[in-house]
Formats: sequence, C-alpha cells, structure tokens
Amino acid sequence: MSLFSKDNGFLGVDIGAYGIKLVQLNKTKGRPQLWTYGIADGPIDIHLPEVYDKSPRDLLDEGKMIGKENNQKKEKNTMQELFGESDPRVERYAEMLRSLMKKARVTSRLATASLPVSHIFHTIVTIPVVKQEKDIDIYVRTELKKVLSRPVEEMQIVHQKIPSKVDDKYMRVLVTAAPKTLVSFYSAIFEKAGLQLKELETEAFAIERSLVGKDTATMMVVDIGAERTNFFIIDDGLPMTHRSIQLGGDNINALLSDKLGLPSDLVNDVKADLLDIHWDDDLVNAFDVVLNPIIKEVQYSFDLFLNQSGNKEKKPEKIVLTGGSSVFPPLKSMLERVFDIRVFVGDPWARIVYQQELKSLLSELGPRMSVSIGLALRNIVE
Repeated sequence: MSLFSKDNGFLGVDIGAYGIKLVQLNKTKGRPQLWTYGIADGPIDIHLPEVYDKSPRDLLDEGKMIGKENNQKKEKNTMQELFGESDPRVERYAEMLRSLMKKARVTSRLATASLPVSHIFHTIVTIPVVKQEKDIDIYVRTELKKVLSRPVEEMQIVHQKIPSKVDDKYMRVLVTAAPKTLVSFYSAIFEKAGLQLKELETEAFAIERSLVGKDTATMMVVDIGAERTNFFIIDDGLPMTHRSIQLGGDNINALLSDKLGLPSDLVNDVKADLLDIHWDDDLVNAFDVVLNPIIKEVQYSFDLFLNQSGNKEKKPEKIVLTGGSSVFPPLKSMLERVFDIRVFVGDPWARIVYQQELKSLLSELGPRMSVSIGLALRNIVE
C-alpha cells in the first residue's frame, strides 16, 4: 500500500531463508518516510549446508587475526555449483521479487540488498600504520591468504580502518570478504527483477543502521531468523564480531509443536498468546535444548570481543534482539538471568516517519524488517 505522494525512494531487500522482505523509504525534508513495504513468505534455499568454523580456542589463540572462517573443509567448487549468474534459482527468486514489488506498489528501482552472514568472511586484522589505501589493501590481502580456504582473487574484499585514540605503530582494520560468485548471483536476481542494485552489504551493517543509529555504546545484537541465528557485537557504531549458528525459529517452532501437541502449521497462530503467560524458571528451562546454544554463542562472542586488542574494558552494556523469533519470551528471560544485562527487542521503525494508524501493525512486523529497513536507510542517512 502506498503511504505518501512522492514517486522516488530507495528499496531495501532482504532475501532470507523464509521469504523476501522489502521496504521502500523516501527522503522527505531530510527524514526517512515509509512509502511501502512487503513480505513474501515461503522457504528459500539461500543458505549453503552447514559450514565448518574454527573452534573458539583456535580463534582466541590467533590474537592478531580474530574472526570467522566459512567454508572450511569445503570442496573448492561448491560455491560455483550453487551460486552465480547461471544458477537456476535466479529466475525463481527474481519472479518472487517482481511479484512482491507489484503487490506492494513499489515505485523505486534503486535497491540495496544484504548478503547472508553464513557466506561472509569477517575479521579484524592488525597491520603497521600506512597512509596509502593501496598499501592497506596489500597488507589485508596478505593476511587473508593465510586464513581463507578460497583464493583471494575469487573474493570481493572491502575494508575500513577502526578509529583509534592511541597514536601507535599499528592500526586495526575491519575486513569483510564475499565470494564473487555470490555477488554475481545476487546481482543477476536484481537485474532480472528490473532493479538497479546500488549496493550489496552484510546484514550486520544494515542492522546497525536500523537498530543502533548514533548510539556509540557497546552492545550485542542477536538476530533469530528461520534457519540461523546471527550474533553481532557493535562498538561505536561498527560491527566488530560476526557469528552465525544453524539454529533458528524453525527449531523453536518444532519444540513448541512437540511441547504443546500442536500440528506444526498451527504453532505460529498460538505464539502471540505466549506473550501473555507468566514464564517461571521451570517453564523457561523446558526450552533449554534450543536456548542453550544461543546462550553459549553469546558468551563466546563476549569472550571473543573482550580478547581483541584494546577491548578488555568494553563489556557490552545491552543485548538487542531482532528477527522473527526474537519475541519468544523464554529467550529474553534466560539472557537476562545468565548475563545480568538489559535485554530488549529492538524497534527498527524508531527512526522512520509513518502514519500513526499503522503503529500497531508495524510494531508486530518490526523484528522481521530490521535488515530491509536498514538497507533502505543506507542511501538516506549516509
């Protein structure tokens, strides 16, 4: 549905494991206004099979190079087989996107999209201080050759310096790398859908834009999707750690179906009622099998961040939840109990102007829309 009168704007498109979410924002008087939004539910095989990570001890022991290595022990040609311009899924996803755009009455053709965390390599490297950007690139590529399972020539690499108040001989650089075949795959989808893909970025930066904004506090964001849960520690507006585990809303739904004796297709219909019941410790503990892996990953991310150079005194102040299953009450309860920290579901609409009669509906949809809103904001707030 169309909410404002202008016919320009910017699209944010989030292709996830259980559908496509899009938001169109217009910049009016310097502020982002909601033009339209849309959700197309349905399973999308956007993730590779489970990837192999380094152990926590391996990463902590590295010291200089701290991050996540994806695709370890994978065959070299896996990505070429599953992604690229010729991937048969391109036309199918493009048609889903075209249909959703038509239904939502999208007017803009300028889009920003996100790459799934499970396919992205993210790390922080420490290198000697250099002035030329080309020298930074040389150092970064040299370090990446040591840890990537794919040749750096097959990766699209971006990096940025991490601001430091200390005048030192060394600098820290935030590095993100994605397989070029994956970039081609997404580019082909948007081209066939009739969109101009202005930017591809990681979900972490989109979420930082929609949920964090100008807040410089150190915090963790936990994004619970259908198939995976992603963990980001954001410090002074930069995502410093990226982690991902293969556990999400589907696992929670399966456990609820078992506990409540309900068919799986009815679980989502009763989840809203769970918000109104009292969750004591015994009831929360009944969901340990899906909550414990999340708790352990939060703790590991804290350890990982605090062991990075210069971070020993920067304990995260809060945990922000987002994603379709972030409103599941036991998750908030257990995180607060274990970490004694403020935990809340983030509001990605907080920085967006919209018609107030939509507030209730948008609040309900908000946790699912954090990435797409952040993507649409990219060309408005930056």
